[in-house]
Order: sequence, then structure tokens, then C-alpha cells
Amino acid sequence: MQCIILKSENGILIDAGKSTIGGQIMSLTGMVDKRTLEKYEREAREKSRESWYLSWALDTNQEERDKGKTVEVGRAYFETEKKHFTILDAPGHKSFVPNMIGGAAQADLAVLVISARKGEFETGFDRGGQTREHAMLAKTAGVKHLVALVNKMDDPTVNWDEKRYNECRDKIMPYLKKLGFNPAKDLSFLPVSGQTGQGLLEKVTEEICPWYRGPSFIQLIDELPSLNRKMDGPFIMPVVDKYKDMGTVLMGKVEAGTTRKSSTLLLMPNRVQVTVDQLWSDDIEVTSIGPGENVKVKLKGIEEEDVSPGFVLCDVAEPITTGRIFDAQLVILEHKSIICAGYSAVMHIHCAAEEVTVKALICLVDKKTGDKSKTRPRFVKQDQVAIMRIECAGVICLEPFKKFAQMGRFTLRDENKTIAIGKVLKVIE
Repeated sequence: MQCIILKSENGILIDAGKSTIGGQIMSLTGMVDKRTLEKYEREAREKSRESWYLSWALDTNQEERDKGKTVEVGRAYFETEKKHFTILDAPGHKSFVPNMIGGAAQADLAVLVISARKGEFETGFDRGGQTREHAMLAKTAGVKHLVALVNKMDDPTVNWDEKRYNECRDKIMPYLKKLGFNPAKDLSFLPVSGQTGQGLLEKVTEEICPWYRGPSFIQLIDELPSLNRKMDGPFIMPVVDKYKDMGTVLMGKVEAGTTRKSSTLLLMPNRVQVTVDQLWSDDIEVTSIGPGENVKVKLKGIEEEDVSPGFVLCDVAEPITTGRIFDAQLVILEHKSIICAGYSAVMHIHCAAEEVTVKALICLVDKKTGDKSKTRPRFVKQDQVAIMRIECAGVICLEPFKKFAQMGRFTLRDENKTIAIGKVLKVIE
């Protein structure tokens, strides 16, 4: 399964059963021509990597393609009449979910691609399939709007059948609601065909699909309201990746504030003062960067090996909070056994991954009323909501969810499964 994260000023996430949607969008918006795509497909087939040719359309610079993964998240751009979009391409395979979380942390708008082909939808959505996990990770990563593309509508087993489309939609809707997406405001469903491009740029024609008269995918994302980001707050940029290139280059998405060339910033949690040497936004060199932009920052004053993904570049005057012990509210999504004090898992928070242990269970929270239990629970189990004290193996950057949501939500994973989603209530030390 390919998981493509398209990100714009609004930003997007796709899980698309090896679909050609990413490449189709690139070719329909004129960012890459049909012949180039065919060439990639031929080359990829020769190397027995058929499913890679799309990512070659996304790994636009040669250096990235040679290395296979400088960034582990391929990127490319396309433009609509009103907006500039960045496509981030992250793997959707089970063993790469942590990379996908890094990608989703940079996306603002998620697009979940569901295959309507008989049997494929069922496999992707049953327990253990990736569709559920991707939708959930997108929600946790702070994606506000989800567009579900029901793909492969042209497949012989489907043939643009309205019944099948409704069946896919109705099966996935309750789950998306449970994650907290509001069907009236945060969700859109569209029928498309990645193979033929129907429904992506232009509306689906009436002969093919008389029952759907809504907008095409690109019309829809063009009309979505832009996200308001904190322009005036202190500068915050979590580091997704880093590499050496005549200096130390960090990559990430600016979550708040602005900075410019030659300014001094602080790299947390190490508290190292660094100077901005060069800036790129979407691979174009710029003199200043602001919220929502995917950027590369070249720094003076630090070696590449002294930086890890999950570090945060921030304002010297108002550094980000760091800590090892914090209280958090968690929703247990899927866990066979019970969770009690001493339980450990891996926490993914913004771009960081850290080993954590549950120090103490504080109380249970009633899902319907929000009331807290008077007594301390001895354990929590699946579908319960609890407040617990958590200890990290090392010091990490985080903020209470109320103060800054992007830096205060996280997932817990264990044995390749996402067990819980949570938000930081307060940092203890």
C-alpha cells in the first residue's frame, strides 16, 4: 500500500492501494507530463519496483532518487487556481507507520483513498487493515478535514455503481465519527478513478456516473477554508529530518511564528544557540519563513550528528517546554490486555518518538459526561478514557494541548499497533 501525504497550505494525506492518484494529479495539473510518467513506469518495471514509479514522479531531484531516501518522505508540488499544494509521499506499509506519522504531522488536510474494488475495501478496513490506522493517525496528527476518495470506481466489479459507493461510505462513516471527525463539517466523500483520472480535476461525466453531481477532488480542496496559524507567536519548528550539506540542514514544518536569515534560534531540548544561514520554502531559497510552510533551514553552530528528529527549533526568548514526566488524557483504542502502572510503549509526539512508561493511573474519564472517577483505577482497558502520569526515557519537547495543540497530542504504539491517542494536560518536570 502506498500512503501519499499531499500537503498544501491546507495539506493532504492519502492511503491509496498502489493507486496512480498522486501521479495523475501531477500530470493533470501539468506538473509532470504523461511521457515522463510512462518512462518512470518502464524504468521501475525493469527494476521490479512497479509500485515505485509514482514516488519517482514525487522525488523530483536526482539526488533523492539516487539515495532512495534522503527524506524518507518524497515531495512535489502542484497548484490550483487559489492554492499551492505540497505532496508528501510517505510509505503506508505497516512497518513504516512511524515514518507515516512524521509525514502526517506535516499535513493539514487528509485524503483517505479507499478502494471500491470487491474484496479490496474489505481487506483494507477489517481489523488489522491499514485504512483504520491511517485515518486515526491523521486525526491524531492534527489533520482538521478528511476527504475520502472512493477510488477504482471504474473497476469491472464496481462499474460506477452507486450501491457499492454508498456501502463503502456507510461502512467507514461510524469509525470516522468515533475518531472525532464531524460529518457535517470535517468530512467529504467523492467517487473517483485514479486510473482514468475521472473525478480528480474535472467533475465525473454524467454518462459515466449520473448519480453524483458534486465537485471534483481538486475543486473541493480549492474551496476548503485555509487554516489560521499563529503568525505572531514565538517561532516553533519541529525537526522531521536532517542531513549534511556544507553545514547542517534541518527539515520540518513551521508550526508558529516567523524567522529570517541570520537570526539566532534555540535548538531544544539541547539548548544550543544556532544561527540561520540559509532558508528554503518548498525548495525555493527565501529570506524569511512563516507558519504552515514546509522548509529546510541551514544552521551554523551545530553538527548534524547532534540533532535528532523530534528536536524543536524555537525562539531564544520563549523556548518550548521540555520535560520527562507529564500528565495526559488517553483514549485506549485497541489493546487486548489491560494497561496498568509500569506498562511501557513508544510515544509519537509531533516528529519525536520516545520510549515511555506509565508511572501512575490518576482517574478514569466518563466518555459521555466527561466526569472524572473519584477513585484511582487499578487498570484501564480498551475503549476507556483515562488520565495517567507518563515518564519518558529522555527529555522531550512538548506543550500542554490547551496551550498549543500541535505540540501536545500524541499516539502510543506497541508491537506495530497504535494502542492509544492522547493529549498532554500538564508537564510535571
